[in-house]
Amino acid sequence: MYPVSDRFLAVLAEDHSPVTLVQLFTTGGAVETLEITGGSVTVDRANTVRRTCSVTMADTSLIPRTAADKISIYGAKLRISRGVVYSDGTSELIPVGTFRIDSVGGDVDEGPVTIAGKSLEVVIADDKFTTPYRATGTAVSAVTALIRRSISDASIVTSASVVDAAIGPRTFDVKSDPWAAIIECAAAVGAEVYADPDGTFTIATLPDLLTTDPVWTVAAGEGGVYVKASRGMSADGVFNGVLAAGESTETGTAPVSTLVVDSDPGSPTYWSGPFGHRPTFYSSPTLTTVGQCLSAGTLKLRSSLAPNASADLSTLPNPALAPGDVLRIVYPDGTKELHQVQSFSVPLGVGGDFTVQTISAKEGT
Repeated sequence: MYPVSDRFLAVLAEDHSPVTLVQLFTTGGAVETLEITGGSVTVDRANTVRRTCSVTMADTSLIPRTAADKISIYGAKLRISRGVVYSDGTSELIPVGTFRIDSVGGDVDEGPVTIAGKSLEVVIADDKFTTPYRATGTAVSAVTALIRRSISDASIVTSASVVDAAIGPRTFDVKSDPWAAIIECAAAVGAEVYADPDGTFTIATLPDLLTTDPVWTVAAGEGGVYVKASRGMSADGVFNGVLAAGESTETGTAPVSTLVVDSDPGSPTYWSGPFGHRPTFYSSPTLTTVGQCLSAGTLKLRSSLAPNASADLSTLPNPALAPGDVLRIVYPDGTKELHQVQSFSVPLGVGGDFTVQTISAKEGT
């Protein structure tokens, strides 16, 4: 979760005034604040581009007519924040995304004007390889080089949870997707990569639901932010084992592999339990050791394993949430569960639904 004050989380459950700030960064270097009438930011860990936005405005003069207009699809960006105004008149704003503008349009007479944008992963994904590209070195250095190939001044941070290691050299063909290359290199050390709300590229591991402290409590009743929930169970797309393998034809490295399974006897998807064996497979030349296969397999297993249940939670909006966050849910009957965030959509106007989809759930305390 994006760092916020205790006051911010407390006021979400109270009557408060939301506030949204949308800043336009023009290709000429100017920064302007846009007056908007609504919109939303959608955040989804399953998507290559993790964040997308749609913003509406009433001013039809902002519809661009030439490439020189300030709101353009030729490199202009939006930075969007949402927060609260406190009773003393101060406010706390939380960034919910930095976006490349991809489209602008609307009725030239009556409006509204709609701007659509995507977070900065798209800049790299669109910069396809025009010559073969060879990734070498450590996982973090390979990811860093790939990011800075497209965005030379990109801000990049590596979480302390990532244990960097050398990867097997990997040559990507012409027309290949550089963002897919980044995901593959990071997986060799059990990490994922994404652009955070500030536009900083983050190399991090997916938090473990079983060992990570919840960042927010969604509770029913007085003083809580719980609205409603739907929950269910499905075995579709659920795997309880990952066979991760690597073999580099470029270096002649001997093949390596390891099988990572759900080894928790208390889990309903326990490898040796009644759920049975349902493996999936992952391979990459970047994996050159059993340890790297273990890291990559663990990352893939956490993404494909759905212990116990999943849920769609309707709560009061919390723009500070991030995919992978662990939440504690307290239902109206007092039942408690831990959930891990998969996706949500932040409304930019007053009101609006806020539903959090989760990728896993377990009984909580």
